[in-house]
Amino acid sequence: MKKIHNLIIVDESGSMCCIQRAALAGINETLATIKAMQRQFPDTLQVVSLLTFDSNHQTFVYDNAAAKTVRKLRKDEYNPDGGTPLYDAIGKGIAKVNAHVESGDSVLVTIITDGCENCSLEYDLRMVKNLIEKLKKQEWTFTFIGTDNLDVEGMAKELSIESHLSFAQDEVGTREMFAQERQARKAYNLRRQRGERELDGNFFNG
Repeated sequence: MKKIHNLIIVDESGSMCCIQRAALAGINETLATIKAMQRQFPDTLQVVSLLTFDSNHQTFVYDNAAAKTVRKLRKDEYNPDGGTPLYDAIGKGIAKVNAHVESGDSVLVTIITDGCENCSLEYDLRMVKNLIEKLKKQEWTFTFIGTDNLDVEGMAKELSIESHLSFAQDEVGTREMFAQERQARKAYNLRRQRGERELDGNFFNG
């Protein structure tokens, strides 16, 4: 059976407070989309790993969970606070999912942040970039999504991620970003069903 690993890494640092409600709704809608993909393509197993992070924690809300078992996050499960250990979150998320990946599996990694790295302790840019470059050769697809106060393209390039998306840090911009991401995720699943290869940088406009 085909398998798609959905790794979603979401910033939960304090600056996300201003879009907390829209971010939570977007996360839940993304989970619903993955569940819908499972129903639409029952011969492909969808699994979910959802990691939220700030300087006080990196929490796997879901760890290799079958999509059909996933439920919506409650309001008390997404509470922005603290700093942005972006590299630690990416490194730990990749390592955790990689332990479950088998030959022939596909992996879609979605990184969402509104801030730059500022407090990682275990991983640095070089380590994370090397991991990403290695895994891109093994049917892993990486996307980087950031707020428009950041140099999103530059940050993605530093990480060796071609597919990137910028959004306005307000409720409307956040809703629009998640809607665009979900459409791209559906298109990705269709390509996986057809056995088509992913083209670098083409995720959001393919």
